[in-house]
Amino acid sequence: MKSRITHIYGSLTPDAMVAVWLAVWWVLNLIEAGCTELANDEAYYHLFALQPAWGYFDHPPVTAILVWLGEKLFAGELGVRFFFTALQPLYLYIFWRTIRPADATRRDAALYTMICTAMLVLQLYGFIAVPDGPLMFFTALFLLTFKRFTEERRAAWLPLGLTLGLLALSKYHGALVLIFALAANAGLFLRRPRLIGRLLLAGVVAAAVITPHLLWQYRHDWASFAYHLSGRNGYFEISNITDFLANMLVVFSPFYVPLWVQAYRKVKPATSVERTLWLYPVAFIGFFLATSLRGYVQPQWAIVAVFGLVWLLFSYARVHVRTRRYVMRAGWVTLALVALVRIEMIFNPIGLKFEVFDNRTSYARIADEAAGRPVVFDSKYAIAAKYLYYTGGEAFSQPNVSHRTSQWQYRNDDDTFVGRDVLVEVDPAMYRTSPEAARLHTIHMDNGKDFHYVEVKDFHPTRKVEITAEGLDLPETVHGGEQLHFTLHISNPYPYPIHVDGQNYILQMLWGWRKQQYLFFPLTQGFTLPANGTCDVECSFDVPDNLRKQPYAVGFAVRGRDMYTWFNGKSIQTHFKARND
Repeated sequence: MKSRITHIYGSLTPDAMVAVWLAVWWVLNLIEAGCTELANDEAYYHLFALQPAWGYFDHPPVTAILVWLGEKLFAGELGVRFFFTALQPLYLYIFWRTIRPADATRRDAALYTMICTAMLVLQLYGFIAVPDGPLMFFTALFLLTFKRFTEERRAAWLPLGLTLGLLALSKYHGALVLIFALAANAGLFLRRPRLIGRLLLAGVVAAAVITPHLLWQYRHDWASFAYHLSGRNGYFEISNITDFLANMLVVFSPFYVPLWVQAYRKVKPATSVERTLWLYPVAFIGFFLATSLRGYVQPQWAIVAVFGLVWLLFSYARVHVRTRRYVMRAGWVTLALVALVRIEMIFNPIGLKFEVFDNRTSYARIADEAAGRPVVFDSKYAIAAKYLYYTGGEAFSQPNVSHRTSQWQYRNDDDTFVGRDVLVEVDPAMYRTSPEAARLHTIHMDNGKDFHYVEVKDFHPTRKVEITAEGLDLPETVHGGEQLHFTLHISNPYPYPIHVDGQNYILQMLWGWRKQQYLFFPLTQGFTLPANGTCDVECSFDVPDNLRKQPYAVGFAVRGRDMYTWFNGKSIQTHFKARND
């Protein structure tokens, strides 16, 4: 039997050999996917899949579709992750067929497989349910169809357009895949202008594919685009840059980093796809390094660079014996370390406190305290989704100006909590030193986190109240001591009145600066907002002298005493200066 297996393996072609080892890797990923608890974002994407749609607050629909399909086949974590595990061997095999030399050998197949498996970013994103899986799959398909397109095969624009559309529906970063490919081959399109017309045809096909998603965006005020283009902007911190660079060294295999430099020097691209792959690492890493100037950048955002890095190292090492020997040995060391990490992720023998551990018992403790009551989380959209996934209990993530909003705002679960008793997560610092300290409760969870909450009787949300400021035409600059007079037009879509008394419900003016840092000022008290009605409230506000000299976003909110604040309307931009400036 053993000799027969050896004979069969020895007779495999390079293509078959790559397929076999990718299949082995897939089986390992299936085991990991079924035995490892969900990461926070995975639970959030499971929330997407509960209500299939053509779009979501922060992502296009493919991720949710894959989760939804997987959960039709399997229960538990494996259902959430199944199709993401299946995508990786497919896209790595497609990529192999795209770049493999005409004279590829079994040694080349082994080298390619080792380089891929030694990429830490591919190890992690081979089994977790995140948008990077379909992004990588359709990028590999794009490279294959782009190769055939530039070879001017018949009707190649059609599969290219379909791939571009599906790439856009996977992750918005997919736009960079096309942009950088065109940049790498600008000379080719100038020499063969007929390709431009065919590329436009591909663009028409891609536009048709993404039209349902664009319609969804239109109906939701282009929420995703607004969020990604400006909503997640932070501010400059040197740590964002250093963290990103350090992460790049780790996720793209630190043992291979010196070889990337040498490969860039020696490997010369000859085809359209090779020029694209040569540019991808520099372009993707450089682009996201630039974006780190305005906020934190997650390392997987540059994951497409891995295609270029694999091609570079494969092309260089296959013709340099000593380099190939080092690549294989370093790869085995990496795989040994990866095996230890995978064991830790399943069994956690050293007792780490991390988001893939102790979820069932931790959230079960909150559910036990809730005893069937809904739980309102403080803007922790992924944690609320995890509570929902692991307990099945009712939950909602209340948006908070100090964080960001999420897909929860389109679910409206809090509407179903009206008039019921709920648990509301709170900041314990706001209660420990107040007369309300006795209302504060704390749950110590097995994952090392504490859940602080108060019990709220007869819950009535105010999140959908709409406030517009009439007569508040803030100048570009306001000064300390200046008095503002304006009328707030407040609309209540709820079927119950809201009594703003300064205690149970509060009207606030918000002054925010930088990102997610706000000052809150109470305004006039003692009015009632009628059910399904409107009212006008006359207000005045003395601009404090002690504000910082900087730009501010000014807005308004009506909130319950135990709820966090979210803008009930659009903010207004202005700049503060001192009284005598």
